Amino acid sequence: MAAADAADDNNDERAPLLKSTSSSHEDQGSSLAQNAGNLLANWWLWELIEACTSLAALAVIIIILFIYDGSSLPDWPSVFTINSVISFLSTISKLSIVAAASAAISQCKWLWYRQAEPRRLQDLQLFDDASRGPLGAIQLLFSLRARHLAFIGAVVVVLANFFDPFVQQVVTYRSRSVPSGSTPEIVKSRVYAARSDEGLPLPSVVDLSMKAGIYNGVFDIKDNANAGISYTCSTGDCSWENFTSLAICSRCVDITSHVEKECTNGKCHLLYIRSGPTLSGLGGQINSSTTNISSELQGIEPSVLRFTSLLSKKVSDPDDALAVECSLYYCIGKYASSVTDGMVDQRLLASWRNDTARLDTNFDLILNPPTSFGNESGMQPFRITHRAAIALNSFMSETFTGSGGINNSGSAFSSDVIQALFDTSNLTKRIENLATSMTNSIRGQDDNVTGPAYGTAWTNETYVHVRWAWLAFPATLILVASCFLLGVILETSYRDILVWKSSNIALLFHGRSLRLSTRNEKPVNKLSAMTSRATDIKAKLVESEIGGWKLDQDD
Repeated sequence: MAAADAADDNNDERAPLLKSTSSSHEDQGSSLAQNAGNLLANWWLWELIEACTSLAALAVIIIILFIYDGSSLPDWPSVFTINSVISFLSTISKLSIVAAASAAISQCKWLWYRQAEPRRLQDLQLFDDASRGPLGAIQLLFSLRARHLAFIGAVVVVLANFFDPFVQQVVTYRSRSVPSGSTPEIVKSRVYAARSDEGLPLPSVVDLSMKAGIYNGVFDIKDNANAGISYTCSTGDCSWENFTSLAICSRCVDITSHVEKECTNGKCHLLYIRSGPTLSGLGGQINSSTTNISSELQGIEPSVLRFTSLLSKKVSDPDDALAVECSLYYCIGKYASSVTDGMVDQRLLASWRNDTARLDTNFDLILNPPTSFGNESGMQPFRITHRAAIALNSFMSETFTGSGGINNSGSAFSSDVIQALFDTSNLTKRIENLATSMTNSIRGQDDNVTGPAYGTAWTNETYVHVRWAWLAFPATLILVASCFLLGVILETSYRDILVWKSSNIALLFHGRSLRLSTRNEKPVNKLSAMTSRATDIKAKLVESEIGGWKLDQDD
């Protein structure tokens, strides 16, 4: 009798753990749907599909980013944006790879118990929790400590929580300047001919626009004549290629060393320059006149004006003296111009003059720079009509000749221009500003020959900028998870273990201490067969004879 019981026990170990009301489920079903279901349950087809889906979603993300990197915002329907599409694809990629890794972790528990050394029953729960989320995965990490392949899967599940933040950092939006389509203009000129407001040629007098330019240049205490150039720029941000224009240039030389003094008892009462201006009496004076003193200014032609200002600003110290000789002359200027935030910036890059040209009462001044300077071939030469040149020279000589000063009782100057020269702290810079203002007047005249310089108007455009480095983490995580899945598949095959993954039914069918029925049942091993047989079996949780609980089959 005891032998028979022992035999029954041995048969129990080899027999199925649940009784079925049907038979021959292992190989039952040959339809296509059943075969597909069996393949999904008994192998890794579903997990491989998930891994491929994750890789495909990442590939689509990379393709979209490659297409739109550096381009303007796409004209998609309002419900779609690059960020929303990338977020949707990254979610698919993350969920797919995590699902595949979780299934692989579940399979790892069978690998864990397949080893020769017995394992704690508690580890079943650790593996099950690790396949469900990051908290369980962290517990498994501390439990395994890199002693098993499942450690890699747990790392993947934990790090997957950082998948979305990294993907969200990939796409940024920046601003750049792009051509707006409109054409800005800035004035330039090849001809200076004095004209009236009606456009008629004037006799030998300076036109009002040039007079305004002269006064503006002298009275501009900020020395910012560049801001007075005429231009159009609809966007407030424009640029022009370097261009040339007829201009007025200037050069000033300090000739204080030429000042001679007459002094009595250590006090100087006379300051003068031979063939130039003179100051007498106390300080606080200026005298300005046309001169030809400094050798450094010799030969600079064609001249608009050459004059010297002798100043002694300290009222109580007539020995304080400053003498500056300046030359204003016609030239060809090469300019770089731009407008930024509505503010024009204009720089004179270089200038060219014709020192052989001279004022003549019958012939125009001709300036014809070489093409290497930027002169446009096939264009008329730069020209100043003789009437305009003579009129301007006469007016400038008269305007910059005069004197004046200040004392304890007040001030008196022969003209406002002379007072402006006396009050400026930097005479050289003020004359440069005067030359720029006069140039603006010349360029602003419609000579019916030149036309404006055309440039490019810029407008701000938002564009897509991809920071590719942020994709390294998601891509690496997917690669590691895929390698982990492949490793579990290979080890499962090597150890000759069936693919049970996270199935609880497999545990019920094959657990030694979880018998819900006894002998005479055909064994089932494949997960699909166990699932099929389990559909015909009913069980309930009952209290055992010793006060515990057990899952028992309902006959």
